[in-house]
Amino acid sequence: MECQLCPRRCPVDRKGGERGFCGMTEDVFVARVAPHFWEEPCISGTNGSGTVFFSGCNLRCVYCQNYKIAAGKAGRRMSVEELAAAFLSLQEQGCHNLNLVTPGHFAPQIAEALRLAKPNIPVVYNTSSYECVQTLRNLEGLVDIYLADLKYPDAELSKRYSHAADYPEIAKAAIDEMVRQTGGVEYICTPEAEVGHGKGSESACKVVKNATEYPDGALMRRGVIVRHLLLPGRVEEAKQVLRYLYETYKDTVAVSILNQYTPLPHVAAYPELNRKVTEEEYEEVVEFALELGIGHGFLQEGQAADESFIPEFL
Repeated sequence: MECQLCPRRCPVDRKGGERGFCGMTEDVFVARVAPHFWEEPCISGTNGSGTVFFSGCNLRCVYCQNYKIAAGKAGRRMSVEELAAAFLSLQEQGCHNLNLVTPGHFAPQIAEALRLAKPNIPVVYNTSSYECVQTLRNLEGLVDIYLADLKYPDAELSKRYSHAADYPEIAKAAIDEMVRQTGGVEYICTPEAEVGHGKGSESACKVVKNATEYPDGALMRRGVIVRHLLLPGRVEEAKQVLRYLYETYKDTVAVSILNQYTPLPHVAAYPELNRKVTEEEYEEVVEFALELGIGHGFLQEGQAADESFIPEFL
């Protein structure tokens, strides 16, 4: 039986206990459930983003920052009912949103859990964007915010670093679907910029739509953020990604340019990746984004490449 959830379409019966490229059977494994404070400010806010890190990954980038979870070496089994309870527990802890990290290979179980107990805070789908459009369509109405990657502009890099030569075309189609579902970005602005957990109310909010500047202290309630992680020596490729996003979406999506790449021991076989991004490289990409006209986005200030950005997993 072929798994249809992701573009790899592995010829395995996950329901019967077989494992595909993602390394997972149908059983949901979760590596971490906790507030997380290192997402974009409109996601983390002051109370943190309520993250659920799912074990396994359908991309398995060679430079993966969360390689233990991607390889399925961390986590515990959770039923749909336990997953729904975990969602509500993060809301009860005061998190600004529910942040589902690397969720695609468990999308049906996640949808079932959300229908069982959807929290009263935005649901964030945090993905590499290597997703089937149909899988995303099956989540319509359940996801409020897509936190998506656009990693590479061409097949050569995506094949070398993520074992997926078709990544660029797949990711672009997936992001199109995300934008179709959510429309333009919307922020909630209140004195505390907090809604859904007792510190503000919908009636007291100002909703900012299609903002070309991030309103200080605001939280995203709907829309798409597209991230690009700058890799060492890949400035020109980063510029290609940014140009595509601007020419395709203008300021309908927010763009997040990341400099947090951390060279972990498992990149030793890729010497070109075995260093941090330089300050000059990141500044060149940021300057290009500004010259291009990108007016709605997020930058990382200072030196973010640190293993403190990588959480401990179960």
